[in-house]
Amino acid sequence: MPITATPPDKLPLDKLHLPDGFKLEVYASGLANGRSMQLGDKGTLFVGSRIAGRVYAVTERDGKREVKIVAKGLHRPNGVAFHDGTLYIAEVSKISKMPEIEANLDHPPAPVTVYEDLPKDEAHGWKFIKVGPDGKLYVPVGAPGNSLIPPDTHAQIRRMDLDGKNVEVIARGVRNTVGFDWNPKTRQLWFTDNGRDWISEDLPNDELNVLAEPGKQHFGFPYCHQGNFTDPEYGWGHSCEEFTAPVTLLGAHTASLGMRFSTGAQFPEAYRNGIFIAQHGSWNRTKKSGAQVVFAKLDDSGKVVSVEPFLTGFLENNELIGRPVDVQVAGDGTLLVSDDLNGAIYRVSYDAHAKHASK
Repeated sequence: MPITATPPDKLPLDKLHLPDGFKLEVYASGLANGRSMQLGDKGTLFVGSRIAGRVYAVTERDGKREVKIVAKGLHRPNGVAFHDGTLYIAEVSKISKMPEIEANLDHPPAPVTVYEDLPKDEAHGWKFIKVGPDGKLYVPVGAPGNSLIPPDTHAQIRRMDLDGKNVEVIARGVRNTVGFDWNPKTRQLWFTDNGRDWISEDLPNDELNVLAEPGKQHFGFPYCHQGNFTDPEYGWGHSCEEFTAPVTLLGAHTASLGMRFSTGAQFPEAYRNGIFIAQHGSWNRTKKSGAQVVFAKLDDSGKVVSVEPFLTGFLENNELIGRPVDVQVAGDGTLLVSDDLNGAIYRVSYDAHAKHASK
């Protein structure tokens, strides 16, 4: 994965496709390895990175955007969260904060550690974090390898106060989630989870899960995958019925990462309260999969009724020309999509007259 960014005029915009009525444009470029995104109170877009060691801030004034580096030299600062003026950053083994960051973008303060009781494992060590509707910080700890019996400290999601106190494990059996959000109707946590490798090119699927009972659910890893497939090594003596099944499957090895509920009013009503999911794309599949943004449609009861391609074209002749990582609903209701391969952020908007604007 490069830590240089593709020049704006070389971005694959003309190769990407959206449904009729949607328009695609470059929101920002030059964010080498830019990945997880979070909006600040004043509209600043904060973007973490996995290998660049930086946190970016994208600001806009008089229609012009500028990319600033507000933190650097960090250890895989993939996850960023924002709450009450404070930016939270997740590195592999600690979480830090930068208070009043939007007022100090040109002279950002040094990050202050708030929690450091996290494993140092590199495997699945990068994190997605977010502050929930309960005002608490949610932090996953991935499994420290592809397939193994994880220690009690791994394969889970934790919840804590913003100062790092009152930590509790709210979900277990989670191999590696790099994206989650809360259903605006039920306030339940929904999250993606990446399936294990090296069983089959077509098994198991990545998952979309729902946490209905914090602290009481186990989502299967490493014993059961995709809700119905017991692991050939660790599944002996277990039934998939022991564990919480996913609400839908997201394809084998698609690397389904960032997800957000569609709450913006700029898109048609058919997209309201569904879920956009960024799929980073497979790395070891002979015929690559993923490398797109999909849309999961929910019915009135909250059940997933379909998962359809939305933003496609990142996969060309079985080669990745872009890799979506995260999605973010902007303040104007449009959708932002990060691409860490190109170091760019795209913006998707809806215009009923733009029938072929994305092609």
